[in-house]
Amino acid sequence: MLSENIEKALNNQIKIEAESSQIYLAMACWAEVKGLEGVAGFMFKQSQEERDHMLKLVKYVNERGGHAQVSALAAPNVTFNSFKEMFEELYKHEIFVSDSINELVHISLQEKDYSTHNFLQWYVAEQIEEEAVARTILDKINLIGDDKGGLYLFDRDIVTLTVNSASTVNPQ
Repeated sequence: MLSENIEKALNNQIKIEAESSQIYLAMACWAEVKGLEGVAGFMFKQSQEERDHMLKLVKYVNERGGHAQVSALAAPNVTFNSFKEMFEELYKHEIFVSDSINELVHISLQEKDYSTHNFLQWYVAEQIEEEAVARTILDKINLIGDDKGGLYLFDRDIVTLTVNSASTVNPQ
């Protein structure tokens, strides 16, 4: 059974994950109309992942005796000055999501809700990976600078981008 406080916090996270999906969908649309098909594909995939994260929370709240709430979402930014600016916003947003997840973990420990704490560990690991991917992308963008050929290759290669973060690496 979820406490009222944890249910409220989880429902807030449901909204954050839904807004994340919308933000990344808006980024995908912007990239697509700018001819950045690889970036658009990457962002469409990110948008779907965020929706999946939201649905996982919805199921958890409902299964634990709460009632998942579907609420109104803030409209995302739909234009960007550059693809670099777009990815800087993505990185800042992932830090915001990480902070929110960490606060949820804190609340679950305060309330001694160890089931929710355990459930949230997947999100903690996921955010380590999401931040690592965003940082790697920004590093690559900074290497490219204003090189149009570099942008072309980046757009082609982002589709296959893999990052081994601390949460995904298996020590040998």
